Amino acid sequence: MYRKGTLGMKILITGGAGFIGLHLAKALFELGHQIDLADNFSRGQNDSELDAFLKSSQSRLIDINLLDRKSVENLDLDYEVVFHFAAIIGVANVLKAPYRVLTENVALLDNMIKHSQKMKKLNRFFFTSTSEVYAGTLAHFQLAIPTPEPTPLALTDLQHPRTSYMLSKIYGEAMMIHSGLPYTVVRPHNVYGPRMGMNHVIPELLKKSLSLGTEAPLEIFSATHRRSFCYIDDAVKQLIAMMQIEACKNQVLNLGRQAPEVSMSEVGEAVLSIVKKSAPLKELEAQPGSPSRRAPDMSLTDRLVGFSAQTTLAQGIQKTYDWYQTHYFSKGL
Repeated sequence: MYRKGTLGMKILITGGAGFIGLHLAKALFELGHQIDLADNFSRGQNDSELDAFLKSSQSRLIDINLLDRKSVENLDLDYEVVFHFAAIIGVANVLKAPYRVLTENVALLDNMIKHSQKMKKLNRFFFTSTSEVYAGTLAHFQLAIPTPEPTPLALTDLQHPRTSYMLSKIYGEAMMIHSGLPYTVVRPHNVYGPRMGMNHVIPELLKKSLSLGTEAPLEIFSATHRRSFCYIDDAVKQLIAMMQIEACKNQVLNLGRQAPEVSMSEVGEAVLSIVKKSAPLKELEAQPGSPSRRAPDMSLTDRLVGFSAQTTLAQGIQKTYDWYQTHYFSKGL
C-alpha cells in the first residue's frame, strides 16, 4: 500500500478538474502534498466538489490553456511530480474533429514536456495513455487477453476517425520515452466511479434502470462483450504507489484490474440489483468499434506496487450509485 507523505511534495495535475484528476488530488492532499490543478474546463467540472477541495491553502487551481506555449512557460518550475491527464478526448471530438484530436494532444504534451525539462526537482512525469493503444493489434493480429504491456502495437485504419485518438497516445508514449524525463506511462482500463460524468456505461445504466417503467426491459448494448472494471479508489492507490516506488520509474504500466472479466449483461444485472429494480434485459447490437473483450494483464503493475485492486464490482457500483443518487438523480438530472 502507498505510504503517507512525510515531506510533502509540490505536485501538478493537468486536467485536474476531471474525473481521475480530482480523485487523485484529494488522495495526494490527504497524504500531505501541495497540489496545483491546471484546467481550462473544456471537460473538467467546476462543481461543489472542486470548490470544497480548493478551500485548502495547500491546493490551487490554475485556469490555463495548455496549448498556449507562453501560458505554460508561466507555470512554476519547482514541481516534483507532474501528472498529465489533459487531453482532447470523447467520442464526439474523435468522430467530428480527428485532426484536432491528433494534433492538439501531441501539442499539449509537447508543451508540458518542454516546460518540465526545465524543472530541477522533477522526480516523475506521468503520462496518461489509453487501453485504445491495443486496438490495432486486436484488429489485425492475435491479441493476448489479459493484455500485457510489451504487446507489439499496431494501428487501425488511418482513414477511421477513431484512430486519431489512439495514434496521438501512441505518439505521446514515444515522446515520453525519448524526452529524457523520469517518466511513468499508464494505460487506464475501464476506470469508473463517482463524478465521471454521465457519458459512461455504469452511470448510464444506473440512470436507465431508475427510469424503467413497469415490466420495461433494461436495454444493453454490446451485451456479450466482456470487460474488467476498476473502481477509481483502486486506480488512485495504484497511481500513488507508482509515484512513490522507484522501480516504477521509466516504465509503461497498465492501470486497472485484471479480473474478473464480466459481460455487459452482468453489469446490467448488478446495476438492477443495486437500484432494487426487477426487470428483464434486452440485448441490443454491439456498438461500432467496441472490442468483444478488454482486460489488462496486471501482473507487472501488481508486482511493482505490491498490491492489486480489491473493490468488487458490486461494491464499486454501489458507491457510484450512492454518489449519483445524491448529486444527480435526486435532483432530476
